[in-house]
Amino acid sequence: MDKSTFEDRKAIIAGPMHDSRRHDSAHKHVTGTADYIDDIPEPAGLLHGALGLSDRAHAEILNIDLSAVAAYPGVVWVFTGKDVPGVNDVSSNGSHDEPLLAETLVQFHGQPIFAVIAETRDAARRAALLAKIDYRDLPHWSDIDGALANGSPLVITPMTLRRGEPDTEMTNAAMRLKGQMRIGGQEHFYLEGHVAMAIPGEDDEVTVWSSTQHPSEIQHIVGHVLDIPSNAVTVNVRRMGGGFGGKETQGNQFAALAAIAAKKLGRAIKFRPDRDEDMSATGKRHDFLVDYELGFDAEGRIHAVDATYAARCGFSSDLSGPVTDRALFHADSSYFYPHVHLTSKPLKTHTVSNTAFRGFGGPQGMLGAERFIEEIAYAVGKDPLDVRKLNFYGQPGSGRTLTPYHQEVEDNIITRIVEELEETAEYRARRNAIIAFNRDSRYIRKGIALTPVKFGISFTMTAFNQAGALVHIYQDGSIHLNHGGTEMGQGLYTKVAQVLADSFQVDIDRVKITATTTAKVPNTSATAASSGSDLNGMAAFDAARQIKERLVAFAAEKWDVGATDVVFLPNRVRVGEIEIPFPDFIKQAYFARVQLSAAGFYKTPKIHWDRKAGRGTPFYYFAYGASCTEVSIDTLTGEYLIDRTDILHDVGRSLNPAIDMGQVEGAFVQGLGWLTTEELWWDEKGRLRTHAPSTYKIPLASDRPKIFNVRLAEWSENTEATIGRSKAVGEPPLMLAISVLEALSMAVASVANYKVCPRLDAPATPERVLMAVERMKAKA
Repeated sequence: MDKSTFEDRKAIIAGPMHDSRRHDSAHKHVTGTADYIDDIPEPAGLLHGALGLSDRAHAEILNIDLSAVAAYPGVVWVFTGKDVPGVNDVSSNGSHDEPLLAETLVQFHGQPIFAVIAETRDAARRAALLAKIDYRDLPHWSDIDGALANGSPLVITPMTLRRGEPDTEMTNAAMRLKGQMRIGGQEHFYLEGHVAMAIPGEDDEVTVWSSTQHPSEIQHIVGHVLDIPSNAVTVNVRRMGGGFGGKETQGNQFAALAAIAAKKLGRAIKFRPDRDEDMSATGKRHDFLVDYELGFDAEGRIHAVDATYAARCGFSSDLSGPVTDRALFHADSSYFYPHVHLTSKPLKTHTVSNTAFRGFGGPQGMLGAERFIEEIAYAVGKDPLDVRKLNFYGQPGSGRTLTPYHQEVEDNIITRIVEELEETAEYRARRNAIIAFNRDSRYIRKGIALTPVKFGISFTMTAFNQAGALVHIYQDGSIHLNHGGTEMGQGLYTKVAQVLADSFQVDIDRVKITATTTAKVPNTSATAASSGSDLNGMAAFDAARQIKERLVAFAAEKWDVGATDVVFLPNRVRVGEIEIPFPDFIKQAYFARVQLSAAGFYKTPKIHWDRKAGRGTPFYYFAYGASCTEVSIDTLTGEYLIDRTDILHDVGRSLNPAIDMGQVEGAFVQGLGWLTTEELWWDEKGRLRTHAPSTYKIPLASDRPKIFNVRLAEWSENTEATIGRSKAVGEPPLMLAISVLEALSMAVASVANYKVCPRLDAPATPERVLMAVERMKAKA
């Protein structure tokens, strides 16, 4: 093989698909030239909408007087649920339990009751405050304790996972303990809040620009409230300024309101709530209360687990069913439970309906599992890492590979990940040094923890695991790409463009990435469940495959060579002994009437799930990772610093290492916020009081670890046939932040000489850390 042939082959193997490429909009993000919906030039005659919100947590609506609202200067129309042409419902799961506008009953403080359309946004917002509404207050509860005390109904049928004989085997365990853990919720706090703009068209048509992760659902909901078919609704999304799950279902109401007003008034309508309204009227991460009983032996090996996961779901079901299901799916974290019984309890509360958030219940389930390990470690007097390693899932044939939902863990690399990080982070030496430091330090105490991640990848609703893509090649050799995934800053567009460029062996600049639209790719799934690259990358690959097959057949016939003699090389095609520049090759194919367009499709294989039986294979594969964090706390104030974090994360064979590294780092910091500074609080009247940056604290740049070492497991390659043998990277790294909470817990435990599990709940705010320190002092 001569050198040129070798270089060609190297390019085919390496290609742009596994290169570190910049995000396609990175230069626009940093210069402020990336267009979001609020940046689109306003259509002539644009009107603005605002929400009229309830000021009661739970009440009957006796009378609504909107005369002052309608009379306010600039107001064009005021409408209520009675004015909805179709069905006054925006529920995402067909439960019909989430009215677009409340008519006779309000079920949380901040629930939309009416909408105002005015010439300016300021006029609409000011007018909305003038409504006079009479209520009859009803009993309300805004937290899990209140729901349990009042016998609250469940928003959806709970799920149970069971394997083995947990009842009898719990009794047979050498050691047993019971406990409880509170896990807080989290606000999405995307940089771009919710926004939607609707433009009326001919007949029943309407076009909606929405900041949503699920354009097809917006299409369905808009058709639902307008009583028109989906083919009359076009939804467009070029990019979002962050989503994190908060724009999977919660954009429904804003798009629906804009569309109703647009069709009624025949003018373009925009809804953009301010941050306070956005935080009050849209859902968050579910907070959980985990009650558990553990059976184990003197070495710390788990024998049986029995746990109940109660969740604050809010007033409607939204996505609480699949969220609480996924919490149970990850209640094992990386550990094998020989006998197990897990139950969800999705409780109704008089708060905004909670929804998807990065990890989708998995972080809460996994955090509970790490508490189990911590409890056992203190009970048997061992390093929690040793107890973790003792309980890891085994390799096939070990008898320790079956999950609580009866799926075999066949791709287990957690032991290798953890042991490699344990060595590179110098965990043992540092832990010994920290114990010595704590022995001599009066006020400052340190802690260190190394925790694993095993996260299942796929939608647990099997039907959602499908995707489509549309690819055109134009006569000049330029390529047009459209697929059902949405771009929220995570680099999905760039990765799928890399797949296409790799398939045709052309420069990525030749691929034009276009806005996601329901007019090109129908029936798309939400960009969620970490599946965006897996699904849409494979769909684009399938479209490229179809076009390439036609091109190869054309070349083989025209130049009278075998199909194997047609090879795509960097920006050219070799046909037998000749090489043709890619644009020239495409031009010749066009004149030969070769179809240069294809609709690709992909559905995830192997997966199936029976929720009622609690059995199946809901996940195509698992993504793994581990993090080691060292912290320092001030025992007088509860304040703390994150001194160092080391991460080793598994993304398979990365499609784009630079983007994946950014995802790992960002997810860790977002998880850090969830577990430390971000605290949601409702007052006794059911009002969310942490509804703005002044009262809700996301991490600052100064909160990141002072030393932050992040590596991808470059040796990893997905054993399943995913695109490029890569693995999902969106959600799994968020749970790396659990090492922070565990490290804080060790620092607190030092106050009582590591004899008692501190049972530090999340978020571990300085106040909560200080209270835990005081508890430890009392026990010491």
